[in-house]
Amino acid sequence: MVADRQYQENQLRDTHLNVPQPLLVVLHGATASGKTSLAVHLAERFSGEIVSCDSVAVYRDLEIGTAKPSPEERARVPHHMLDVVTPDQAYTAGDYARAARTSVAAIAARENLPIVAGGTGLYLRALLDGLFPGPQRSESLRQRLRQQSNKRGTDYLAKVLRRLDPVSAARIHPNDAPKLIRAIEVSIAARQPMSAAWEAGRDPLRGFRILRLGLNPPRPELYVRINERAEDMFSHGLVEETEHLLARYGPDCRPLTSLGYRQAVMLLHGELTREAAIAATQQAHRNYAKRQATWFRNEPEVYWLEGFGNDAAIVQEAGNLVENQLRIHREARDGIDLQPSME
Repeated sequence: MVADRQYQENQLRDTHLNVPQPLLVVLHGATASGKTSLAVHLAERFSGEIVSCDSVAVYRDLEIGTAKPSPEERARVPHHMLDVVTPDQAYTAGDYARAARTSVAAIAARENLPIVAGGTGLYLRALLDGLFPGPQRSESLRQRLRQQSNKRGTDYLAKVLRRLDPVSAARIHPNDAPKLIRAIEVSIAARQPMSAAWEAGRDPLRGFRILRLGLNPPRPELYVRINERAEDMFSHGLVEETEHLLARYGPDCRPLTSLGYRQAVMLLHGELTREAAIAATQQAHRNYAKRQATWFRNEPEVYWLEGFGNDAAIVQEAGNLVENQLRIHREARDGIDLQPSME
């Protein structure tokens, strides 16, 4: 599946600005689709630097369960927005957007190619489209919602949010209590669904021509990779890492509710056997991949690549797309008229 003609025409029209805008490559897709591999290839070929877009990879000390780029990959090209804060620090999509925009601008200022790569849709939207000026936090309301969650489970919060804001409820995992609570809080305070409030007052990223690339490998093959990755996490020390994190940061550490770590905690507490924890992690990641696919399918002007990021054909196709956009930028910068001759 390719981008439509209107998208390609829009890209060409962008080059007729008085000052050509630098290119920003955005690479997204489901977990285990090969985003890191492709991003590293593109960065090496085009003097790029990678800006991670992952809501768990921003935390230090979380390594195995986050599938962060390996030390070898980080040594090959510069990476940004990894290991930003400790796991006991609060970190929001707004925090990410501000820091990531600073990184993207600095990369462009060095005349390198910024490549945003990751699978956290909310963080990507915050970076590119901006955030709405949400209402102040209400600790009293939050406390009441936490009490209800502890008493009746996160399913109760999900049910409340579905009534207030079905769109946000479809995007937030029913076990993600902090996000459910915030969405309910915003919907009540704003007196409108949070998803509707998002559409007002946002500050989109400006000054870049954006090429969006999406990885779309065959789902059965993706699920095989997801299952293998989950097994590898447990065999390479996820449980031991989780035990260390619990001892250092305590059981209320929010990142420990993320996929893989949640199941490792349950294993350590005797709630799951090792086999059951692995199976639950595999299922959770497959479900997450489905939600990611739904989210990113709604993103505009995406050039979809039908394969994994480490497939040779996909690497070549993505490289050709980036090369074409960089060529357009160079020609616009040099004052070459790209409009077809009317003679």
